[in-house]
This record gives sequence, C-alpha cells and structure tokens, in this order.
Amino acid sequence: MSCTIALLFWACAWSVMAEPFEYDGLLVPCEVVDIGSPTDGIVASVSVDRSSVVNKGDVLVTIDASVPQAALEEAREKASFAGDIKLEEARLAFARRVYKRVKPLDAVSEQDKDQAATEVILTKYRLSKAREKYRLAQIELKKAKAMLERHFIKSPISGVVVDRYVSPGEYVSTQPLLQIAQINPLRVEVIVPASMFGLIKPGMTANVITEFEKYGSHKARVALVDRVVDSASSTFGVRLELPNPDYHIPSGLKCRVRFDLHKNAGSSAENDAGVNFGE
Repeated sequence: MSCTIALLFWACAWSVMAEPFEYDGLLVPCEVVDIGSPTDGIVASVSVDRSSVVNKGDVLVTIDASVPQAALEEAREKASFAGDIKLEEARLAFARRVYKRVKPLDAVSEQDKDQAATEVILTKYRLSKAREKYRLAQIELKKAKAMLERHFIKSPISGVVVDRYVSPGEYVSTQPLLQIAQINPLRVEVIVPASMFGLIKPGMTANVITEFEKYGSHKARVALVDRVVDSASSTFGVRLELPNPDYHIPSGLKCRVRFDLHKNAGSSAENDAGVNFGE
C-alpha cells in the first residue's frame, strides 16, 4: 500500500514538472544610480543628455576646476625640485673629506677634529630633512591630483542616462546630477504562487516572452528566489537576469516568464557535471 502511495506521489510530482508554468513579469534595470558630486562648485560642462549611452569611467560632468588646477601646478613644481637634496649631499661629501683629512693630523686640535665630526653629523640630519621635505612634496602632489580628479564626475557603471538634473553654470552641492540605469543585464521581476516554492531555484533557466513581438523571447537565468512567502497574497518573488548586450530590449516592458521544470531538471544535472550556461 505504501509503495502504491509513493508511486502516485512521484507520478503527480512528475506531471507537475512536465507542464511549463507561465507568470507575469516586468523588465527593470539591473541597477539605477543617482550620480552626485563629491565637491561643491559651479558646473562647467555636462557631456551627456537623457538617453545617452555611457561606459564605466566616462566623464559625465565637469565642475569648475581652476583653483585645484592651480594647486596641482604648484604642487608639481615643488615635487619636481630636488635641489636641496643634491646640495646637502654635496655638503656631506665635503664634510666627510674634511674630517678624513684632519682626523689623523696631530697638529689639529681635538676641538677642531670634534667640530669636523659634528659637521658630518649635522649635514646628515640636514640631508635627511631635505629628503623628508621631498617625500612630503610628492604626497602633496598626489593629494592635489586627487582633489582635481574630484571635479571630473565619472560614471560608475555602463548604461544609459535616465535623467539629467543640472546644466552648465549651476551651483551644485549635495543634489544628484544625473540618473543612470544599467540595462545589461536586465532584471526580470516575477511574482509566483507559494505552491512553486522549492521548485524554482537559483541557476535555473526560463523563457522570457516580451509583450511586443519585435523584441522576441529570450532565455534568462534565475538569480534570486525570495526565502519568505508573503502570507497575505501567498506568493513570493523571483528575480532573473536577462542578457541585453546591445541594449535591444528596453527596460520597463511587461513580459511572460515560462518555467519549464522538466527541462531544468535535466539542465541541473548538466550543471552538476560542469556544463556552463551560455556555452
């Protein structure tokens, strides 16, 4: 009897897995970032506008940098001067020669010998101080470069400009300058019934069918599955990642997400054997 019940259970489970399930989904950006400025000042230029495509590291906004530019030039001049070190090195070499000559001479008083030895020691300290001053000048140069760099606002991600909030001539402080959305990959947010909990797992694949035929259907991978079921709606959330390298698919579209649990059971076995998604 127990064997029959077990067989019926597995038959029902297999029939569930054999049928694909479709749920409504929404395509959203992978990440949305409000770009701010690390320094206050007047906007000198804005190199992008809404819908502009940007790459990570592109300069988007320039804040007036006349003051830090002048500070950098001053720091560069100071850091390039090593004359004090060369002067003290020459003095130290001379003091050593003098001491080497007077040390074995009996005609030279002990006071003069002591003075020559002291001059060597003092010159060593002056040389050490000159080298320390040179090192500090190098640090000041790095600091000046970093301060100037803060006036060139760069994109932290690759994506598209969603909105532009500032124009040249405006004074900026803490307000956002631009909003950028990363749309490769796209995120697919899906709400599924609690009955699917445990059946949909990270790493599984699903077909994403966009609401407009011209954008077609694409394969996406489950990136995240909520671990808590919402008691009010008896549902939980699933997030998939959909590659969008050419930005062909716009964010904001509705879609249908089809989970084929039977096929994913086979693909899970392939992944365990070392087969990578997309190969």
